[in-house]
Amino acid sequence: MQGRNYDFPNGKTSLLCFVKEDCPTCQLSLPLIEIIQKTFSSVVEVLLIGQDHAGNSSMIKTHQLATSLLNDDALKVSFEYDLDTVPTIFLTDSVGNALTQFIGFGKQDWIDLIQKLSDLTGIAVPAIQWDSYPESHPGCGSRSVEPGIAERLEAESSGSPLRARQIDIATHDDVHEFLFDQELTDGLPVIPPTPERVLRMIKGSHRDAQEIVADIPPNLAPATVEKIAINAVMAGCKPDYLPVVITAVEAMCTDEFNIHGVSATTMGGTPAVIINGPIREKIEMNSGLGALGAGHRANATIGRAIRLVLRNIGGAKTGGTERSTLASPSKYTLAFAEREERSPWEPYHVQQGFDQSESVVTLFAVTGGPSLVVDQNSRTPEQITGSIAMVMESIPHPRARGDQDILLVLCPEHLDTITKNGWSKQKFLDEIQKATLKPLRNLLADEHSGVGASLAEFGETGPNETDLERLVPKFASTSNIHLVVAGSDAGKFTSVFQGWATGPRGSMVVSRKIEG
Repeated sequence: MQGRNYDFPNGKTSLLCFVKEDCPTCQLSLPLIEIIQKTFSSVVEVLLIGQDHAGNSSMIKTHQLATSLLNDDALKVSFEYDLDTVPTIFLTDSVGNALTQFIGFGKQDWIDLIQKLSDLTGIAVPAIQWDSYPESHPGCGSRSVEPGIAERLEAESSGSPLRARQIDIATHDDVHEFLFDQELTDGLPVIPPTPERVLRMIKGSHRDAQEIVADIPPNLAPATVEKIAINAVMAGCKPDYLPVVITAVEAMCTDEFNIHGVSATTMGGTPAVIINGPIREKIEMNSGLGALGAGHRANATIGRAIRLVLRNIGGAKTGGTERSTLASPSKYTLAFAEREERSPWEPYHVQQGFDQSESVVTLFAVTGGPSLVVDQNSRTPEQITGSIAMVMESIPHPRARGDQDILLVLCPEHLDTITKNGWSKQKFLDEIQKATLKPLRNLLADEHSGVGASLAEFGETGPNETDLERLVPKFASTSNIHLVVAGSDAGKFTSVFQGWATGPRGSMVVSRKIEG
């Protein structure tokens, strides 16, 4: 308390007593500590270690202590001693090894300790009015294990798993403005990734903090679990979300998904994240009312974390390799869960070969916000299928045909109309294909639109009548239609997302099982 540093051990038998001001059990113990100091100080060094700076002086004055009082308001010594409770008492030998230790207040513990000191030193046991003390009294929580403080201490310790470079910001600087100035945000404020927050986030996964999850394009920068956790903190994720974010990053960085192409295209591609399996309930992922919109933390922050990883680790920034002509709000975040229980059909991840009990993340490269199928009048499966097919035909252009993926988010009321006669998912997809059949003559590029089949494809003489009457479906296969069920029970509104450059030439849908 005089501003001097103290080294321990120092070659003497010592009694270390960890206390804090607002702990009644510490206050109960202080007179006994002072008696030990006065009786045995010629041989044993008694050290009182206070956890709160302001309380240290108060304890000295209240109990008129002569005992040496050390200031551990930084709590680093308490952390190194792995304290849960104060008071905690250690009797140590000359090199710091514990001979005796106990926590809280136990009358017999103190009697035994004083007898041991007498045996070690040859000094008589002092007279103490033991009848005035209770048999026992529980201690209080050490300040070193309080929420927020414990994570900070672990982050600062020599055994911390954190390796990322830390930046000191001046006391009067605005941390949020600093993050904006460093171009570390997506245009919205982010949560400052303090060491304690990052450490808490890392604990949401069982993976090693320095494990490299993927190399993030375009810079092919290695993304460790720690670096992903930093961006998850900035996005506002909870630690429970981290396994989902990690798995999504793994899926995003596969050759099949081709995130470099998705993010660099002027068409405005971005990952849509679809969650299936039990983890939906664990992290409270929204699959119902407003599933594609705001108001749910897991949906908003998981999608945002993936985008921040791509930006801050991979270097994909607007104006750099991000070259979207217009882009879309989906560039901020797009993540939701399938409402599996509402559908009689097998969930999307089961269709992809996973077990229903497994938690799975699927990435689909979308190129903007959804087109809404508004049909509140159709009453038969054929009618609603026809309505949905008409909207799907217009994406990205009514005359565009072939190998292109579509993400169809089917609302429950439309689902009920489709399945009331027992239609299977495959039956519905087959009927979509039939409903989109158009003769080639209606799909040719002409003076009204340059989009469509070119006459040059048919040689010098052009298409014959048989060619012109050939019926062409919208999609090369029903496997191009990726169907999930989501949304509330009220409202006949289904959403359709356009995919980007389907297949090996562009992006392929990737699903991965979520591990811990």
